Amino acid sequence: MPAHTNMYGDIFGGWLMSQMDLAASSVASRHARGRAVTVAVDGMSFHQAVVVGDEVSVYADLTEVGRTSMKVSVQAWARERHEGEPALVTRAAYTFVAVGADRRPRPVPPLTGPPAEAAPPSASLART
Repeated sequence: MPAHTNMYGDIFGGWLMSQMDLAASSVASRHARGRAVTVAVDGMSFHQAVVVGDEVSVYADLTEVGRTSMKVSVQAWARERHEGEPALVTRAAYTFVAVGADRRPRPVPPLTGPPAEAAPPSASLART
């Protein structure tokens, strides 16, 4: 049995959640200009299975900023490797806190511009 799958060939949800966390942490640490740690994940539910061989894409956007915290909206999409349209697999809001070298919360810059929503693939991308 391949790693990160169940006996039916479906990818474990925890593996997908970790990929979403990696994408979200990249957005959060870039905004924080340094280390940001995951403190919460809200509202994750799975709409369909991801099977071995599917292409998975993860989209993440900064949506809220507090004094030391940031909320990142994340979506995971999958499609069969050789055909089909992408389908939403899951979405969630990840909350991060920026921390300094002392591992204590530190302030982050304010959000500039309107809040974003994790961008799903456009119809033109889905056809390429």
